[in-house]
Amino acid sequence: MIEAKTRAWWRATLALCLGSFLVFINLYAPQPLLPGLKEAYQVSTLGVSLLMSVSTLSLAIALLVFGPLSDAIGREGIMRITLLLAGGCSIALAFAPTFESLLFLRLMQGFVLGGLPAVAIAWMGDEFEKPALLSAVGLYIGANSLGGISGRIVGGGAAEIGGPTAAFLAVGIMTLVGCAVFWRLLPNSRAFTPQRFELRKAASDLASHLRNPVLLAAYCLGGINFLIFINQYSYITFRLAAAPYQLAASGLGLIFLTYLGGTFGSMISGRLAGRFSPAACMMVGIMILMLGTAITLADSLLLIIVGLTVNAFGFFLAHSLASSWVGRYAQGARGSASALYLVFYYVGASLGGFWLEPFWRWAGWAGVSVGSWLLLSITLLIACGLCRFERRQAKPVVS
Repeated sequence: MIEAKTRAWWRATLALCLGSFLVFINLYAPQPLLPGLKEAYQVSTLGVSLLMSVSTLSLAIALLVFGPLSDAIGREGIMRITLLLAGGCSIALAFAPTFESLLFLRLMQGFVLGGLPAVAIAWMGDEFEKPALLSAVGLYIGANSLGGISGRIVGGGAAEIGGPTAAFLAVGIMTLVGCAVFWRLLPNSRAFTPQRFELRKAASDLASHLRNPVLLAAYCLGGINFLIFINQYSYITFRLAAAPYQLAASGLGLIFLTYLGGTFGSMISGRLAGRFSPAACMMVGIMILMLGTAITLADSLLLIIVGLTVNAFGFFLAHSLASSWVGRYAQGARGSASALYLVFYYVGASLGGFWLEPFWRWAGWAGVSVGSWLLLSITLLIACGLCRFERRQAKPVVS
């Protein structure tokens, strides 16, 4: 097993962080382009948001495939091949002739983007000691946020120069170059024990995870939180593209620098979990997310940016801890357990537009905030339940 802070740990963690970075560059590059694409193709806010929704939905479906498959055939090959295909999809998106073809390619890209997230944390669970796992997961999820930031900045900046074609080309080329580095850095697994793939057993493993209330609570917490967090960013682009802000695509891309708050939240999550109750820290993260949403109600662009930064910190703090919670409490078949967490996570993202759109039509951004608080109240209650579980686990058994 790989110990924390050793040379092997740094190399493996760097490889997985790079892979995560590249996945989320590809996933989120179109987001700052949404207002412009809405006008160009004369579609509704909900319609253009499907460019994000279809990719996150197909990514969620892919997790159900790659997670159990990785338990049978290994994890490195899946991560390497799907990352290469994702870069190819971005190149193809640059030359898509219609909105319908864009949607189809995003659907396909979302599926191959599911390969690395489905198995990366399970790979860490196989290879790392528990203290090393907590630290690595925090850095890995921090790379998620950096990839999300970079995808939006690169997408928005390149679109200002050469439109969506330039945006997708830039992201595709970055991915293919990064993929070559990832292939070289990622070490081969030493602790992985393959399990023969059987559809019945895979379904049984998934059902077993879903029957585990401790895991199901973490799945729901992560999925609902992400439903709110990621779709807030979609609707804030529509708010900031309109008067009085009227930000261009490049300016909207820079708004996603607020994700740096999430990078910090992810990086300190392992340290906090070592000193305090992980479930209590999840509660704090959710309350911070609710506070950040309140701050974004201000008219000042500066305060909106502050609120989004606070949101990112709170969300990624809770997300990092929920992810590692699954790795800690899964009883066997870690690949499918981690994949199932991400299924809930990305299904939540794909459904967020359907939940928030009525609130947006009702009262604009204030309505989006109300819709956000309603669901975040539910995840706060879930985190409270996990706190009670931790306290019961900590009580000494009296014989």
